[in-house]
Amino acid sequence: MITAGHDIAAGLPHPFHVDADGVNRPPGPEKHPYYARFAASGSGVVPIVRQVAGELVPALLICRYADVREVLRRQDVFSRAAAAHADQIDVTGTMLGMDGPEHARVRGTVKDSFTKPAVAELRPTVQAAAEARLAELIAGGRPADLVRDFAIPFTLDVVCDLLGLPREDRSQFRRWGDMFLGAGDLSRADAARSAGEMGGYVWSQLDQRRGCPAGDLLTRIATAAADQPTDIQVKLPISLVVGGWETAASSIATFVHVLRSRPYEGTRTGWEHLLDHPEQVDSAVTELERLYSTSNGDEMPRRVMADVELPSGARLAEGDIVIPSHDAANRDPAVFPDPERMDFDRDPNPHLSFGYGPHYCIGAHLGALEVRTAIALLLRELPGLQLAVPAEEVSWKAGHAILGPTALPVTW
Repeated sequence: MITAGHDIAAGLPHPFHVDADGVNRPPGPEKHPYYARFAASGSGVVPIVRQVAGELVPALLICRYADVREVLRRQDVFSRAAAAHADQIDVTGTMLGMDGPEHARVRGTVKDSFTKPAVAELRPTVQAAAEARLAELIAGGRPADLVRDFAIPFTLDVVCDLLGLPREDRSQFRRWGDMFLGAGDLSRADAARSAGEMGGYVWSQLDQRRGCPAGDLLTRIATAAADQPTDIQVKLPISLVVGGWETAASSIATFVHVLRSRPYEGTRTGWEHLLDHPEQVDSAVTELERLYSTSNGDEMPRRVMADVELPSGARLAEGDIVIPSHDAANRDPAVFPDPERMDFDRDPNPHLSFGYGPHYCIGAHLGALEVRTAIALLLRELPGLQLAVPAEEVSWKAGHAILGPTALPVTW
């Protein structure tokens, strides 16, 4: 049990926007006020309760920056694999559900394709993909849906081209992915069916590469992971595709929504500021990642494998389930002065929205390149871009692991 002064049985429902039906319904891009409060006061360790497959699972939300980094860093004490029962999404057999040597072995199969130097070589390809999809959006006329007509096809093209997935199959992958990433009790059956259908398709693609190598990432997985269980071979490309496009696409749409609707330094919007300061796009995206991460329910849970004291002094007991919160950590005033202020000059900005340590998001460099490319391109080519509906009328994905608008109507 925890010795930081909390009664875990009296935990808050988590995620914080969960309704009476158990569905997480965020009202917009802003994070719940709890995050800033918990990061700045009390022990920073907060009892919560989440619903998983019809069961109520008590856990502890870790909110201080140093504590969150410690949990994310130490796989020996904080195990992902041992916390599978507390996951709202079934990630068994994927990198996200592994620890230690097993995790390192699977991650090692593809990590060279996602290093900073490897991603830098993709810059012309990513730029060309963004320009092609923006041309299609403009040709379709006004108004347009920035999610459907630009963000999703652009990011889906990038990751599918990297893997070598046929263009004609990509819309089907998006439908599977939407079911797979649905979070909460009501979606587990759909997620299982989606995973099964995706698995059969991916296995056929891997089988083709074994017989006829194509020089793509699927070929690398088919050869380098051939000695690993079938489940792992199949789920590796699935997690790359689904995670690769959804997070980047949602970030593009979310950040455009924020830039066009939130003030920055007075009465001007963030969009207007960046039109005058395009050199700040990269730092602006980093700050937007800190304040408006795509996570819809914090990091994935860990089980405490031995009694441990966190950097803050809070003590955890073997068997506790903990959920590190990067959204709270990103608002820790000890690391981010005036944390709720959007500051494109913030430096340093060591946010934890991509995680930390062994489970640091493998696609972080590629995702950041896609989002920065998209925002810079939209500012340059469509400087008059604006929301085609009032900002408060934009709907946000409910019961989904990734935060973002369901659609973002825009005009220019």
